[in-house]
Amino acid sequence: MRPILMKGHERPLTFLKYNRDGDLLFSCAKDHTPTVWFADNGERLGTYRGHNGAVWTCDVSRDSTRLLTGSADQTVKLWNVQTGTQLYTFNFGSPARSVEFAIGDKLAVITTDPFMELTSAIHLKRIAKDPTEQTEESVLVIKGPQGRINRAVWGPLNRTIISAGEDTVIRIWDSETGKLLRESDKESGHKKTITSLTKAADGSHFLTGSLDKSAKLWDTRTLTLIKTYGTERPVNAVAMSPLLDHVVLGGGQDASAVTTTDHRAGKFEAKFYDKILQEEIGGVKGHFGPINALAFNPDGKSFSSGGEDGYVRLHHFDPDYFNIKM
Repeated sequence: MRPILMKGHERPLTFLKYNRDGDLLFSCAKDHTPTVWFADNGERLGTYRGHNGAVWTCDVSRDSTRLLTGSADQTVKLWNVQTGTQLYTFNFGSPARSVEFAIGDKLAVITTDPFMELTSAIHLKRIAKDPTEQTEESVLVIKGPQGRINRAVWGPLNRTIISAGEDTVIRIWDSETGKLLRESDKESGHKKTITSLTKAADGSHFLTGSLDKSAKLWDTRTLTLIKTYGTERPVNAVAMSPLLDHVVLGGGQDASAVTTTDHRAGKFEAKFYDKILQEEIGGVKGHFGPINALAFNPDGKSFSSGGEDGYVRLHHFDPDYFNIKM
């Protein structure tokens, strides 16, 4: 499995997202410019220029026509994927950390960071079909969690919102009323900041990664802990194969600790675990800094990782990967 090295960002990667067809890969980084690549050969298609802060997150609509990006410049921008033009800008009083389109692309959930006297919040916005009719107003604003909310995603049928972040608690909210429905158990839950959250292809369960050096698999409806995957270093990114029972964890030390440790020949690896047996299957080395972003192609035949080193590495699996026996 030879990785394709995709160099287009000048600063650390923050987020990776495939479109639903799996032919495009969107990458966000701290260099202000989200980028779109061909997912098969890693060719750079184009960039989305307009932010003037680190871009933390993005999401692409089901039909691959619209892109949402959230940035430290306190805006969320809506783009035309094909032309790269800005269609709309949502302004907030604090950095936007996470965005996700609802099923049907008529709504989006956005989380904003605590900033000055503002607390963190989860915003629900209507996304108009015609960008000229787009408005700024929120359908719903949810406040409550302490610290940054690193990720908020839609639950099944858009009825709920699942949020997780610095206060280590996973919460499920009613997306109509904003009422808190469930909280993860303190005992079985994460002990440190939750950095990442990704849903299974069918939405029945989701995976969280945390600085407590573990990733956990949860039932979406009941918030029951199903599995825990332990590793030796903080987890910055998680991904789940849509094809096989594999989960991938990426991480590394905090950027401040990197200089004091061995950096030889890309020591930072994406570790593969068996989803059911919770055992490590193998790893993919290569990055020269912590892995900040991971994403699986929706067909399950390739995955990409984005690192603190500014590279996106695109891996197409060899045939023998699909026959790994545990």
